[in-house]
Amino acid sequence: MSSGARRVLVTGATGFVGTHAIPALRARGFEVHALGRARPEASTVAFHPVDLLDAGAVRAAVQAVRASHLLHLAWYAEPGLYWRAAANLDWVAASLALVRAFREAGGGRAVVAGTCAEYAWGPERLSEDAPCVPATLYGAAKDGTRRILAAYAGETGLSLAWGRLFFLYGPGERPGRLVGDAIRALASGARFATSPGYQRRDFSHVADAAGAFAALVESDVAGPVNVGSGAAVPVRAILERIGALTGRPDLIDFGARPLPASEPAGIEAAVTRLRDAVGFRPRYDLDAGLRQTFAALGPKP
Repeated sequence: MSSGARRVLVTGATGFVGTHAIPALRARGFEVHALGRARPEASTVAFHPVDLLDAGAVRAAVQAVRASHLLHLAWYAEPGLYWRAAANLDWVAASLALVRAFREAGGGRAVVAGTCAEYAWGPERLSEDAPCVPATLYGAAKDGTRRILAAYAGETGLSLAWGRLFFLYGPGERPGRLVGDAIRALASGARFATSPGYQRRDFSHVADAAGAFAALVESDVAGPVNVGSGAAVPVRAILERIGALTGRPDLIDFGARPLPASEPAGIEAAVTRLRDAVGFRPRYDLDAGLRQTFAALGPKP
C-alpha cells in the first residue's frame, strides 16, 4: 500500500464516534467516504447509501469506492438493549462480509471497533493480552468477529487493527448514557437516581476516542489496541463534577439504585500501545471534557 493512498471508507459515520471521526480523518489528509443508510452532516464526505446488513449491496458499494483504508464503527448499539440483542449476530455476519469485500476490492488497511466487554472483567487494569472471556452476547459477538478477522487478515495479508473502546461521554450522547443523562436531568432540575458510585470506570471524551481511531487508521499497528484514557475514576466523582457544573449537586440520589453484583469494582484500560505504538495523546482531561460536554448538552442562554 503506497503512502499516497488516502481514501478511507467509514461505516457508522453518523454515530456517536463516527461523527467525530470524520473531522479527525480529514485533519490527517484522508478523503472520506461514508457507507450507510443516513447521510453525514459533513459536506466534505462522499456518501454512498447502502444497508450494511445487505452483503450484496455492500460488496457493490465497496468495489465502486475502492478505498485504501477502512474504519468500521457501525454495530447495533441501542442503549440498554445491545448487550443481549440477537441483532449482534447480524452484525457479526455484516462485519465479516464488509472486511472481505474491502480486501477483495484491493483495500490494504482495516480498523474495526471492538469493546472492553470482550475482556474477562476482574483485573482492574486491562492490557491487550488480558484474557477475553466475555460475559455478554455483545462482547462475545465482538470477540468472535475479531478472532475470525485476525485469521482472515493473516491469510490474505490485510493490515488489521482492532480498537477496543472503553467508556465514552461527550456531545451527541443519546439518552441512556451516564454523563449525558446526568447533565440533562440536573440542568432541568430533575432528580438523578444512581448507584452509590464507588465503581471505577475508564471514561474518554468521544472526540478523543475518534481521534485515536483516526490515528490508528493512519498507523501500521496491528492487532488489538485499547481506546481509553488509562485513568479510571469513581463514577461518583464524575457525577459530583456534573453536580458542580450544573449547580445542582443536591439532586443526585446516590444509592437510589443498587449496583448489580456482577459489576466489577474497576475497569481501566492500559494504553501503552495507544500512546507509544500509535503515538496518540488525548486532548481532554476529565474536567475539561465534562465542561465541554456540559456546554454542548446543558441549558442554552
